[in-house]
Amino acid sequence: MKEFRDKVAVITGGASGIGLATATALAREGAKLVLADVEESALKAAVDGLRAQGAKAIGVRTDVGDRAAVFSLADEAFEEFGAVHVVFNNAGVAVGGPTQDASHADWEWSVRVNLWGPIHGVEAFVPRMVEQKQGGHVLFTASFAGLVPNRNLGPYCVTKFGVVALAECLHKDLREHGIGVSVLAPMRVGTRIDFSKRNRPGEYGGPSDEGVYSEEELATLSGREIGADEVAGLVLAGIRDNELYLHTHHEARQFVKRRWERIDKSFERLE
Repeated sequence: MKEFRDKVAVITGGASGIGLATATALAREGAKLVLADVEESALKAAVDGLRAQGAKAIGVRTDVGDRAAVFSLADEAFEEFGAVHVVFNNAGVAVGGPTQDASHADWEWSVRVNLWGPIHGVEAFVPRMVEQKQGGHVLFTASFAGLVPNRNLGPYCVTKFGVVALAECLHKDLREHGIGVSVLAPMRVGTRIDFSKRNRPGEYGGPSDEGVYSEEELATLSGREIGADEVAGLVLAGIRDNELYLHTHHEARQFVKRRWERIDKSFERLE
């Protein structure tokens, strides 16, 4: 997909961060937007802001962990605009702490949003995109933590590895239908995902203003923090170039290489 004018893009987690920045970039290119988010007030503000810039945009409050809600989102998108060309499964949450100390609620909430959310997005949108025979592109926000695991991020890493695998499988399956697939694997981006517990439902422990990292831990993180607008530019370029893996930081490469070298070396035990 090279041009975005009059194309319809659905973005989950679209009220802030990478989602909103990507929506804004697509709007500048003439795309029509369907934003989905669990934060209703932020969603309304995001849609109002896009409309003020002349974009055609609607907002649909959506809990991506709720399969019926994602199917309802798809129905509204197709009803409003008649087609969908880009689906960006971007919504996500993060919890921190030693993996062995993660509560069952931590695991359930992480899997519900980070893994079931994208799966629901595939179920609700992709068969209809194939059926409409207009090509398109499906994107996922994973993480650098979906390529290289890190300490104190067990549920997050497990779910993001799953998202990478989902994208890789879909990439192979959709090639014959002219639908591209990309998976974004960002390192440090200036978004509010570190404080995603603000939206944690009561059945999974309830909301909290606690961040994933302490100030001391933040100081030790690898990579400079970049803005969501910069990431949005990389996303649009990735769609145009039909790139499967979208990275945000050059320094991530050394860690990915080191991981695969360790895996490769482990085969020597068979020799």
